[in-house]
Amino acid sequence: MNREITDPPSRLGGPVRNFSLQLSPTPRGARLARLLAAEQLRTWGLPLHPAEHIVAELAANAATHGRVPGRDFRLLLYVVGDTLRIEVTDTRGDRLPRVRPAAADAESGRGLLLVDALADRWGVVSGPPPRKTVWAEVRARAI
Repeated sequence: MNREITDPPSRLGGPVRNFSLQLSPTPRGARLARLLAAEQLRTWGLPLHPAEHIVAELAANAATHGRVPGRDFRLLLYVVGDTLRIEVTDTRGDRLPRVRPAAADAESGRGLLLVDALADRWGVVSGPPPRKTVWAEVRARAI
């Protein structure tokens, strides 16, 4: 796990809050992403809900659907103005996430529905092959 935290002064007058982790694409890596993101949000004085839930879902998706043995996924959190941006980058750019209703008795498949409900905006950006980044933004009124 690689961890990077920076708070350089911005030209807007305050610090730019930035937190980055590289984690293994496993259930343990997804759990660590949620726990360490929650701790960072506490350090920044930001409420955990809904950001912690969004991190949990995006990290779980990276560990489940974006998993490539030997390739980590990256979690990036940063605050600009009144917006928290959450980014999870994995190395399965060929698998783009889609929101689709899960069957009532399904044990999984609701993660992006939850992200869609909790985030103000979210989307997917193709990165340099083979990467993709799934991102979500939460405004200060919600965090």
